[in-house]
Amino acid sequence: MPQFKVNVKWGKKKLSADLTTEESPEVFKLQLYTLTNVLPERQKLMLKGAVLKDSWEGFRVKNGASLLLLGSAEALPKEPVVQTKFVEDMTEDELNCAMDMNTGLDNLGNTCYMNATIQMLSTVPEFSAALESLPANNLAASISNLSGVGSDPIALGKKITNELGSIMKVLAAKDQISFQPFLFLQYIYKRFPQFAEKNDHGVPMQQDANEFFSELLRLCQDNLPPPTDGASNSRPSFVDQFFGIEYNNTLKCADEAAVDEEPTYSKETSIQLNCFISQEIKFLLTGVKSKLKEEIEKNSPTLGRNAKYLRTSQIDRLPGYLCVQMVRFFFKEKGQVNAKILKDVKFPLAFDTFELCSPELQERLKPVREAFEADEEAKAEAAMTGKNNQPGSTNKPIPKEVKKKEVKEYEPYSFADDVGSNNSGHYELQAVITHQGRSSSSGHYVAWLRVEADNWVKCDDNDVTPVTQEEVLKLSGGGDWHIAYLLLYGPRRLEKNAAKMVVDAAQALSSGAVAMEATDGPQT
Repeated sequence: MPQFKVNVKWGKKKLSADLTTEESPEVFKLQLYTLTNVLPERQKLMLKGAVLKDSWEGFRVKNGASLLLLGSAEALPKEPVVQTKFVEDMTEDELNCAMDMNTGLDNLGNTCYMNATIQMLSTVPEFSAALESLPANNLAASISNLSGVGSDPIALGKKITNELGSIMKVLAAKDQISFQPFLFLQYIYKRFPQFAEKNDHGVPMQQDANEFFSELLRLCQDNLPPPTDGASNSRPSFVDQFFGIEYNNTLKCADEAAVDEEPTYSKETSIQLNCFISQEIKFLLTGVKSKLKEEIEKNSPTLGRNAKYLRTSQIDRLPGYLCVQMVRFFFKEKGQVNAKILKDVKFPLAFDTFELCSPELQERLKPVREAFEADEEAKAEAAMTGKNNQPGSTNKPIPKEVKKKEVKEYEPYSFADDVGSNNSGHYELQAVITHQGRSSSSGHYVAWLRVEADNWVKCDDNDVTPVTQEEVLKLSGGGDWHIAYLLLYGPRRLEKNAAKMVVDAAQALSSGAVAMEATDGPQT
């Protein structure tokens, strides 16, 4: 990497700085910002009459070269306080904030895989809060030391995790139309050189969003501790608590000659389910179940030769947030590419995992599931009678302003002794990452996020637009349009007043039955 020691003349000051021509001029300007407090957009750099633009082309840099910096470090004048501001007078960032629209992420060169993954993870409030609680990287120090950051994976992992927390703060604020995750990307390139690969034209290559998702969560496993809320939990990290799946595996020989061979049992963990796609698979649940029961071949100690074994897996612990990968890419010998399976596989908005669980876990799930069923029955009864069971309710429409301020309270979605788990087996879809293209090394990734109820947004890098729930359901595949690749399900929540509603409904039905008996009794 060509590096030069250069001198920078700024007014009466003469500064010394390091310059690397393989990095964009924006990096050098950020370094000068830490030395002069002149914002990069206000800097004008000259060398022998040539003005620095977006590349180093035309700049003959060498050690000891003297550059002229023009730009004022004085603070910009503050805008006058305006009590009323019309929409047409707002900036894009102000309009974005006023409309409560999600902040987009700029594409920094085939980084849609990274942007889509970050947007998907931002829908997990506990994850965002845990990241935001980490100490932020010192921006000025990070920028000035960017070129000299070593390759220590532990130190880089901490910087990446901390910088991800800074991005989550920006996304949560929703006060700007888009954000440039430049520093985060530079740390990723240094920690994972495979993501920094370039093609023959020097352009960053497209990467696999699921590979990036997996690497990012592994980093968070090492650098994001579990919440210290006093609850007992043996899991070592936040990721294990809120994303970790645990399985009970049984391996049984299927050869008739080894019927007396005892099955072997084991445990396994992962951070996502896989939906394998074949000609017969039409629905998400079927594809997931096919992976949990598979046939393998291994040496049988009883027979002294290879034999077929049936490997059966049952989920013994469900996480609060369940990620499902649609396994759509496979290596194609002809062309030497990771080709894509375009088959249409339907995925649900509400995902019930009960039949994937072990009998022991199913028993633990039943109490909350029964509460959900009772709540649904009460709501159905209210719909049939045309009455609302909530006290003090009216049929008058609720103003939009009041609806927005309403804060609902929910029952815990985790077991009391296992923070971050799911205690019902019920999930609701809250984010989708789609891929458009024919191979994993090309194409484009987009994130689709549920923002409230049935309202969704499409996060296409820095372009964020509202979409309908029906549009999201059309992402199941079958053509060259956007196809679901990663699905993120969150816990279905039970309102705190649901139990009271169930009791009230039961009492009302009981009172009605008693009144009917009194009315229909024997006449005298």
